[in-house]
Amino acid sequence: MQPPRLFLSPPHMSGREQTYIAEAFESNYIAPLGPMVEKFEASIRTYTHTPHALALSSATAAIHLALRVLGVGAGDIVLTSSFTFIGSVAPILYQNAIPYFLDSEGRSWNLNPDLLEQAIAQAPKKPKALILTHLYGQSADLERIIHICDTHGIPLIEDAAESLGASYAGRETGTFGRFGVYSFNGNKILTTSGGGMLVSSDKELIDKARFYSTQARDDAPHYEHTDFGYNYRMSNILAAIGVAQMEVLQERISKRQQIFQWYRDLLGSVEEITLMPELPQSRGNRWLTTLTFERTDPEAVRLALEASNIESRPLWKPMHLQPLFQSSLHLADGTSQSLFQTGLCLPSGTQMGYEEVERVSTLLKKALA
Repeated sequence: MQPPRLFLSPPHMSGREQTYIAEAFESNYIAPLGPMVEKFEASIRTYTHTPHALALSSATAAIHLALRVLGVGAGDIVLTSSFTFIGSVAPILYQNAIPYFLDSEGRSWNLNPDLLEQAIAQAPKKPKALILTHLYGQSADLERIIHICDTHGIPLIEDAAESLGASYAGRETGTFGRFGVYSFNGNKILTTSGGGMLVSSDKELIDKARFYSTQARDDAPHYEHTDFGYNYRMSNILAAIGVAQMEVLQERISKRQQIFQWYRDLLGSVEEITLMPELPQSRGNRWLTTLTFERTDPEAVRLALEASNIESRPLWKPMHLQPLFQSSLHLADGTSQSLFQTGLCLPSGTQMGYEEVERVSTLLKKALA
């Protein structure tokens, strides 16, 4: 008989969620908005040291609002990480804009600043924005990327969906750009089952995003509209879950980092394995422990783990290799393609103990042998 299934990154409740949900029900704020939304936004502002936060239905909605507020429209070029999830780039299509995909660099697996400079120089017209993904909770080279963006006057949107709690030079990821975006999907370190947050130091930008997020309703006693918007605000009930999750966020981050360290202790000496690197001036949250194999097909390892009821997953397939974007603008040197072809994500849920990490590692090494 097999042991219980070991999932890649399952939700981990604090035990206080039901208390806050009950408070929300008692207040009868069931629809979007309410006291829990305000409390959740305040907790994110405090944790990230960002002046303004807007709770939304998803991180994808947050990126969409950021593009809309920045004036990105039909035919505009938006630079973006290629090695990412499609939710990071789909909002470019929502605005009928043109994605320009940029490959990764080996030091962090994140967007390559050298390719960013080349893309700006080669683009048929000046890009309107850059969407930068902090991959698997690891910070990109923000110092260089920000310098390039500032030099060329290109607004930066940080897709920190996976990197809440990660830092660069002692500062939270998601707080460097004109906008930052966090995800609270079911598999993230902090989950509200679904949801996202848009943050910014610019009140005017956040106020505009808030306006669009609530159907662009003008200030009037009736429903008055001079523009169109979206139904993107977070439910008060989901925000109640987020309030409880924020109380244990630092514990969850510390546990993910501990799990990565266990994997490194158990697998670091295996010659053909390379664990995801981290920039010296950064501190990742290690949302997922990821690695690459020098010789072994990662699919063979994935199937071996699956045979023992253990979930693992390939690394992201780069966007410029997706059928949807087969004719896209892109600058690629093969880095992200190689990572996709050789990499795997290992179970990293915060309820794992050392024995489970050891079990995964033992089975993985057996598959390599």
